[in-house]
Amino acid sequence: MPGIVIVGVQWGDEGKGKATDLLGDRTDWVVKFNGGNNAGHTVVVGDEKYALHLLPSGILTPGVTPVIGNGVVVDLEVLFSELEALSARGVDVSRLRVSANAHIITQYHRTLDKVTERFLGKRQIGTTGRGIGPTYADKINRVGIRVQDLFDENILRQKIEGALDQKNHLLVKVFNRRAIACEEVLEDLLSYTERLRPMVADTGLLLNDALDAGDVVVFEGGQATMLDIDHGTYPFVTSSSATAGGAATGSGVGPNRLDRIVGIVKAYTTRVGSGPFPTELFDESGDWLRSRGFEFGTTTGRPRRVGWYDAPITRYATRINGVTDLVLTKLDILTGLEQIPVCVAYDIDGQRFDEVPVNQTDFHHATPIYENLPGWSEDISTARTFEDLPQTAQEYVLALEAISGTRISVIGVGAARDAVIVRHDLV
Repeated sequence: MPGIVIVGVQWGDEGKGKATDLLGDRTDWVVKFNGGNNAGHTVVVGDEKYALHLLPSGILTPGVTPVIGNGVVVDLEVLFSELEALSARGVDVSRLRVSANAHIITQYHRTLDKVTERFLGKRQIGTTGRGIGPTYADKINRVGIRVQDLFDENILRQKIEGALDQKNHLLVKVFNRRAIACEEVLEDLLSYTERLRPMVADTGLLLNDALDAGDVVVFEGGQATMLDIDHGTYPFVTSSSATAGGAATGSGVGPNRLDRIVGIVKAYTTRVGSGPFPTELFDESGDWLRSRGFEFGTTTGRPRRVGWYDAPITRYATRINGVTDLVLTKLDILTGLEQIPVCVAYDIDGQRFDEVPVNQTDFHHATPIYENLPGWSEDISTARTFEDLPQTAQEYVLALEAISGTRISVIGVGAARDAVIVRHDLV
């Protein structure tokens, strides 16, 4: 099974980087197929902690070729800043390949992102302000700048001028900001050209050749199912396809090359930004979970919203993605609870919904229906087999497996790289 997709099942921050890293020794390629530097992966290797934002987590594994696919939007300043930081820590970054078709985040995208979000006031979406949405908007409007454009200065200048003709009117007349000069943007982008050139490739061709050769290719999704532009809690979503289907369109391989879909889900639920969140906690339990789980954004540092496990969301994500295996992360965070509530359905105006309602208004007003499961007090961070877990922890996992509709193949029991229990092999 050479093609493995890893996607988040909730609203992101589930631990996808750790799951990718778990496969590292048997992986030949790791592909980031959507998003940009608006999300981060935290990977712990020995005593070293790495916070990655734009780079695929496979860059930390010797022998793996990391790929930034065409579905990603690339901030070149962030890209080279991350590469330099990793190089300074002794990581070999020479294998990185970047799709010639990936779109570039420019200065005006970042500016528009920030001023637009402020302009929305109470209707803010909760973006990271890093220019992701405006870059994807330009891509769809066919006025975007791609990586390959950096190697033709005349084309690049024309594209920047065309984009700024419209955007400067918006910045000056609507947002009362200064106009951005074409030369300013051009000079900035061209400063990266020679460093970028050796990394750029037809990554779709590389990946198809790799799959033909029997290599193991891991497609690593940014954000998560409930933030997908089509299938998430719109409009409080990201601007790209964060579901398994995005792995094909965002990397240039056919969907029949994707053999296994691995969904990553926390033992509880978190999200960042605005939008509905049925199990969200506003009491001491929420503060406890946030503190215990260190639930603060890898990229932004923002406190995450926290809540109990939501089974209807997991079932929904399983359907949307075609999930074959679940990786349950952060089980250890629940240690010490006498009872652990699990959302099994919703109550909406007195009517029970066992699945995520199709109507966003209904979902916004959904009240969770909980079942309480017994907790445990034993330290589980050293458990390496399912039988090592306390009985009640085993029962919690089995209960989630039953109500989520997909087998739980891997369980995360700590932050360390080897703090996992493998029940079913992912390769």
